[in-house]
Amino acid sequence: MMQENRAQSAMEYLTTYSWAILIIAITLGSLYGLGLFNPSNVVNNQCVFSADFSCVSQFLYSNGTLTVTLEQATPYAINITAIGCNTGINTTHMTQLPTPIYVPIGGTSTFTTSCYSNGTVISYQPGELYKGYILVNYTSLGTGFQHILTGSLIQKAS
Repeated sequence: MMQENRAQSAMEYLTTYSWAILIIAITLGSLYGLGLFNPSNVVNNQCVFSADFSCVSQFLYSNGTLTVTLEQATPYAINITAIGCNTGINTTHMTQLPTPIYVPIGGTSTFTTSCYSNGTVISYQPGELYKGYILVNYTSLGTGFQHILTGSLIQKAS
């Protein structure tokens, strides 16, 4: 009689824990299916520059083309001469503009460039996450000094 009680107790123990593990597995599977564990579904698009510059908008196409609208608030008007997008802070793949783009104080300007990773233009599936840097080469018209501005970019390809 005592042996039967132990066996029944063990079976109830195994059954109870089996149901709990099954419920946890179904819950985790459902959350995975909804994309909760995919960081690109959780991360928001970001474009961050220093205090004198900001991204008004940015859009990354799946073929690696980035369109970005920048606003500048430096003490002087500027001429933008080149822009680039890279996974590292590397100026080798910056797009040289045929003529400098004049941007007044508080003004905005839209640029298009290609984003690079390891020396080649990226090619992402829509929704894939790109993390890199935007590089802007400009000359301050008040001082005549040339600057290279670096901003960070986290963007989903579309």
